[in-house]
Amino acid sequence: MQLRDTPEQAAWREEVRAFIRDNLPAEIRGVTGFFYDPRTNPAFGQWRDALVRRGWIAPAWPKEYGGAGMTVVEQFILNQEFAEAGAPQPGGLGVMMLGPTLITHGTEEQKREHLPRILSGEVIWCQGYSEPGAGSDLASLQTRAVRDGDDFIINGQKIWTSFAHFADWCFLLARTDPDAPKHRGITYFLVDMKSPGITVRPLVNMAGGHDFNEVFFEDVRVPARNVVGEVNRGWYVGATTLDFERSSIGTAVGQRKSIERYTAWLREHRAELPPSTAAAARLAWADRAVEVQVLTLLAYRIISMQAAGKIPNAEASIAKLFTSETGQRIAHTALRMLGTAGVLMDRSAPFKGEAARAYLNAVSLTIAGGTSEIQRNIIAQRGLGLPRD
Repeated sequence: MQLRDTPEQAAWREEVRAFIRDNLPAEIRGVTGFFYDPRTNPAFGQWRDALVRRGWIAPAWPKEYGGAGMTVVEQFILNQEFAEAGAPQPGGLGVMMLGPTLITHGTEEQKREHLPRILSGEVIWCQGYSEPGAGSDLASLQTRAVRDGDDFIINGQKIWTSFAHFADWCFLLARTDPDAPKHRGITYFLVDMKSPGITVRPLVNMAGGHDFNEVFFEDVRVPARNVVGEVNRGWYVGATTLDFERSSIGTAVGQRKSIERYTAWLREHRAELPPSTAAAARLAWADRAVEVQVLTLLAYRIISMQAAGKIPNAEASIAKLFTSETGQRIAHTALRMLGTAGVLMDRSAPFKGEAARAYLNAVSLTIAGGTSEIQRNIIAQRGLGLPRD
């Protein structure tokens, strides 16, 4: 595992830092930028344009499709420096998921129509995968698509659809052969969210946030040209990834920065806290700091494997499991330190209510992106070689 930069990597790191210094508007520093609209936020549009000129919106994409063709180590350094600087990384699901799928499985017409608009931010995408009865077991999905001439007619429901309330398009899995085994008979569609028959209903979480939605499809017509890959082979299309850097170094950096903010508050306000609370918080933050260092080392382990041409499997599940559970512990430690003031979510509370919102949102960390139970199964079976039963 390589922990130090080579001279070439150090030069690349300094190039990224200089770019951020010269181009990142101060007003969007520290703001998550996946879903900011460059048409309505001039500072974000300025930042996005600078990234587009470099091909850094989609650094892993080949240059012929508007990316930068970076190696996994170059992507790792880019992501690490962006996280350290609080620089938004635009693109969202269009860059992370749909773009690689189209590059691998899409027709030339699909690539020409959709890839440039993903990079420009003109079109925002959402993901139509999970259903009320098909979350962790996604292959049990029941949304149906039936061929009707040059179209498919889609009926069904999706849930937990992030940002569907302002997405322009959706990449969606639907069952086209109900008699096939559940991992087969599924087709991958591109669906215009303005199509008649689509209803989006908000799901507001307990922290008051509206990211999720449920989406209903009632006789929605989708042209057959919007099928990606082969009909009934959508499960395999949907599983497509390119050689992306998936080390989660950005999350490790973000969690370290959270700890630094909380410990700075503790140093400043320690005399105002009961001695037992201050002492317990001090020890707990020391544990959290060690855990974040472990996360950073797990990220380096993954990127070192990828750089060596290996595919992280159980290693990625270990990192995901430890990352999500560390996030929950950070939120819990902050709330215990702040006491009753920490449960307030208004601007008069410490950190303007950030701690309470983080605590509530942390509930989902061990569910989203693959539950902790699934990650432990992968670690046991693929990492430790244990039997299924």
